[in-house]
Amino acid sequence: MATAENKRPRSSGGGVERPLSRKEILVRKKAIKELIRKAVAEKDHLAHFPDFHKYERSGFSIYLESGHGNQLPVPTRKYIQNLLKANMKGTYGSEWPSEEKIKRREMVAPEARYILICQYADSDIAKCFMKQDSGVECAHVTCRGGRLLGFVHYRFVVEEDVPVLYVYELQLESSVHGKGLGKFLMQLIELIACKSQMGAVMLTVQKSNTDAMAFYNNLGYVISSTSPSQVDPLIGIHRSYEILCKTFESEAKCKLEVCSMFHIVSIHC
Repeated sequence: MATAENKRPRSSGGGVERPLSRKEILVRKKAIKELIRKAVAEKDHLAHFPDFHKYERSGFSIYLESGHGNQLPVPTRKYIQNLLKANMKGTYGSEWPSEEKIKRREMVAPEARYILICQYADSDIAKCFMKQDSGVECAHVTCRGGRLLGFVHYRFVVEEDVPVLYVYELQLESSVHGKGLGKFLMQLIELIACKSQMGAVMLTVQKSNTDAMAFYNNLGYVISSTSPSQVDPLIGIHRSYEILCKTFESEAKCKLEVCSMFHIVSIHC
């Protein structure tokens, strides 16, 4: 549903304020760098949110598991490649061959973080609880032996001097569409962003993917001031994507949204 671009246009940010001194700029950059370092160093972001380890709805049950791009098993990497192709080839059209090469590099990068969506037979779940009862660590079920139904690929980056969680991909199999799973995953992503003290969640959506655009709009995401259509409409009209964002504090709002200097509302995590 969402995919990040290697080249994203920048904007200068709005508002009239006192220019920061060189020392203040260096202190701020150091603080942002440290936030990103800590977020990337976190082994398992999902561990902080036990209520999100399992999703159930009308007899449908799935489990979530964390992953790192450079530690994905070969079968998982192949699954991700195949699901990306199945979901996105039509959306990208003639651009897909070059985009596929980029995505294959991105998916295994050390900084890539994953939430894997897994489904298990009741016997597999029972085995996990037996291990827990015997004292064997099994905080939440791994995807080994289960069936993958989708994934989220995200990273911690800096946009417009704001630390953000960037959703590179949210991909689900068609069989699990319409079950509220996408909303559940984005709620988790926003919690991870807030826990990591990020100023916003950002993502990129192809203009032709109208369903994805409507989905994110309904969740409160808006077109970012860094999106091509906002930086330069004459250039943006020829771009195939929009950059969306959801901000959590006033500075991020003013730098990443199309912001009125007279009306800034903070959203607190």
